[in-house]
Amino acid sequence: MELTLILNLKSNQKKMAPTIKNLIRLSAVTMAILFISIATQAQQKLFYKDVSQSIEIRVKDLLSKLTLEEKISLLGYRSQAVPRLGIPAYNWWNEALHGVARAGEATIFPQAIGMSATFNDELLKDVSTAISTEARAKYNLAIAQDRHLQYMGLTFWTPNINIFRDPRWGRGQETYGEDPFLTGRMGSAFVKGLQGDDPRYLKASATAKHFAVHSGPEAERDRFDAKVDEKDLRETYLYAFHELVDAGVESVMSAYNRVNGVPNSINKVLLTDILRKEWGFKGHVVTDCGALDDVYLTHKTLPTAVEVAAAALKAGVNLDCSSILQNDGMKAIQQKLLTEKDVDMALTPILRTEFKLGFYDDPNLNPYHSYGVDSIHNTQHIALARKVAQQSMVLLKNDKNILPLTKANVSSIMVVGPNAASLDAMVANYHGTSSKVINFVEGITAAVSKSTRVEYDLGCDYKDTTHFGGTWAAGNADVTIAVIGLSPVLEGEAGDAFLSNSGGDKKDLSLPASEIAFIKALRKGVKTKPIIAVITAGSDVDVSAIEPYVDAVIFAWYPGEQGGNALADIVFGDVSPSGHLPLTFYKDISNLPDYQNYNMKGRTYRYYDGPVQYPFGFGLSYTSFAYILESKPKTLYKKTDTLSVTVKVQNTGKMNGDEVVQAYIEYPKLDRMPIKELKSFKRISLTKDSEGSVTLKIPVQDLQKWDMASHQWKIYPGKYKLVLGCNSADEKASVDFTITK
Repeated sequence: MELTLILNLKSNQKKMAPTIKNLIRLSAVTMAILFISIATQAQQKLFYKDVSQSIEIRVKDLLSKLTLEEKISLLGYRSQAVPRLGIPAYNWWNEALHGVARAGEATIFPQAIGMSATFNDELLKDVSTAISTEARAKYNLAIAQDRHLQYMGLTFWTPNINIFRDPRWGRGQETYGEDPFLTGRMGSAFVKGLQGDDPRYLKASATAKHFAVHSGPEAERDRFDAKVDEKDLRETYLYAFHELVDAGVESVMSAYNRVNGVPNSINKVLLTDILRKEWGFKGHVVTDCGALDDVYLTHKTLPTAVEVAAAALKAGVNLDCSSILQNDGMKAIQQKLLTEKDVDMALTPILRTEFKLGFYDDPNLNPYHSYGVDSIHNTQHIALARKVAQQSMVLLKNDKNILPLTKANVSSIMVVGPNAASLDAMVANYHGTSSKVINFVEGITAAVSKSTRVEYDLGCDYKDTTHFGGTWAAGNADVTIAVIGLSPVLEGEAGDAFLSNSGGDKKDLSLPASEIAFIKALRKGVKTKPIIAVITAGSDVDVSAIEPYVDAVIFAWYPGEQGGNALADIVFGDVSPSGHLPLTFYKDISNLPDYQNYNMKGRTYRYYDGPVQYPFGFGLSYTSFAYILESKPKTLYKKTDTLSVTVKVQNTGKMNGDEVVQAYIEYPKLDRMPIKELKSFKRISLTKDSEGSVTLKIPVQDLQKWDMASHQWKIYPGKYKLVLGCNSADEKASVDFTITK
C-alpha cells in the first residue's frame, strides 16, 4: 500500500510538473509585464510638469512626447491644442506698444515716440511694468473663463525699435526716434518692465521688432529691398537690437522687407549667424504677419509655400504669424526639404517661452497669478499716464514768456481745432480702450474754476481751406488754444492710415492746408490776444507754416488718455515742460536723400549738417539751467576704460523744473564718422534756486565703429570731444580727450 501511494504520488508529480512549470512561467511573464509597466510609467513620467526640473529638461521631455504632426501644429501663432498632453490652444498675437492694446479697457499711455521724448528710461520701465501688470490680470481673467482669445495672451509683439531714419515714414510714431543709443536705452527699459524681474517666471514676453533695416516706404514694405552696407547696418540698424538681446528680450520679429536681396524671414545671416551665434540670442523668432507669404507672392525669391516653409525654419524662424509653417511644414518634410530635427530645433525656443510664462505649472506657483480686476486701469496707472504725458510734451516756442498762463488772470478761454476733442489724436495706433480718455477740451475745462468761461469749436477739418468756425468767439476770449496737427488716419501703418495719400507715409512735412489757413484766419480775428498752438503728430512737421501767427507752440505727440490733463498742467504752470525731441525737425524734405535710400549719409543729426527747424534733443522750459563741471574726464583713455564726468546743474530760473543733461561725443575727423552722437543722458528734477549733480558714464567700448576692411568692430585712436548740453546743437560744457591704441 505504501508502495502504491509512493507510486501514485510520483505519478501525480509527473502530471503536476507541467502545471507548476506553467505557473512559474506565468508568474515570470506577469512579473515581466509588471516590471515593464513600472519601467514604462517611469519613462513616461511627466517631467515637463515637474517644476523641480530645469526648463531644458522639461522642454526636451515635452518635445519627446509630441508627434511630428503635433509639433508642426504648434509652429503657427494660432497654436493648436494637444488635449492628450494638456496643451490648450494659444494665440501668440498680442500688442502693447503704449498700453495693452485691442483687449478692452486698459491704461492708454502716450504713443511710443512721445514716451521717448521724456528721455526718461526709468519712467518708461515704470510704464511697461504697469502694462505687464494689466496684461497678466487680463490673462488671468480670460483663462478663468476658459477663453483663449487673440490679444488676451502674454506674448507681446512690442517694442518697435526700428530707426526713424526719415520723417516721411508713417510708422515712425511707433519708434523711439532716430538715434540708435536712445532707442537701445528706452527699448531695454521697456523690455525689463514688461518681462518682470522674477527669477523663474516671465511676467510677459516682449518682442524686438522689426528685424531688420525696416523704416519705409510703408506702401512697398511687402516687396521692398533695403540696400545697406555693413557699416550702416551695424552702427545704425542693428545697434538697438543688439542692446535688447543683451537686455534679455524674449522674442525678435523679422520684418517684411528684403535686405540686400534676401527677405528677412528667410535671412540666415541675420536670424542665425548674427542673432543667435554672434549675439547669443536664446529666445524665439516670430515672423511679421504674412511675411512668409510675401517671400513667394511679392518678393518672389522662392516659387512655392513649401520651399518657403523649409527656408524659414532653416534660417532660424520659430513661429509663423500666418499659416505656412502649419499648412506646408509636413509637405516640406515629405519632400525631404526638412527633417524632424529641423522642426524640433524650431519648436524648442517656443516651448521654452511657454514654460517661462508658466503655462504648464500650477498657477498658484506664479507670483502674477493673483492679479485681477483691481490691477487694470487703476488710479496709480492713470496717474502714471498723466506724468508721462507731462514729460513727453515739448515746448517749441514761448514768445515773451506768454506761458504759463495765470488762472486768476484768465476769465475766458476758447479751445478750437480739429484735434481739440479728437479721440484718434489722443490714442494713436495700437491702442487700448478707456472710458476715461481726457481730451484737450476736457482737460482745459477741468483745470479752471467754474467761473471761467470755456468754449469749444471744431474750427476746421483736414481738407476745407475756406470754411472755419470759432474765429469770432476766439476774438471774444482772453486766450485761444488751437489744437491742430496730424492724426493716425493721416500717418501710420499701411492700411490703417486710410486718409494718407501714400500708403500710411507722408509725402512731405506739411500740416494740412486747411489748418494753416485756419490759424491765419484765427490770428486775423483774434489780432492781439494770445494764441497757443498745440500740435499733435507722431513725426516731424513744418511748424514754420503756423509759427509766426501764434505766441506759443506745444508739441503734444499723441499723448494718451491723460493728454488733456497733462496739457492743462503745462499751460497753467503746474509743471514746467520738459520733453525733448527724439528726432530732428528738418526745415524741408528736399534737404534729405531719396526716401528709398537707406544710406545714413545726410540723415538724422548724426550725419546731417543742413538747416533745421529744431535740432535733435530740443525742448524749452519755463525755467533755465546752468552747468558746472565738477569732475572732468581724463585726457587719455584705452579701449577698456570708462569715461566718467560729473556735472553740477543749477536751476537759475523762477520755477521748479526738470533738465535732461545730454552727453554727445564728437569723433576724429575720419571718413564716415558721425558728426556727433548721443552716448549718455540723465534727467534731473530741481526746485527753483537749487542745484544737483549728475554723473554720466560712457564705456570707451561704446565708441567703437565698424571697420569695413576687417569686418569687425574697432576703436579708432585719436582726438575726441565730450559735449554736454540740452540738445544736440547746444554746448554748455565740453572736454577734449584722446583714445590711444
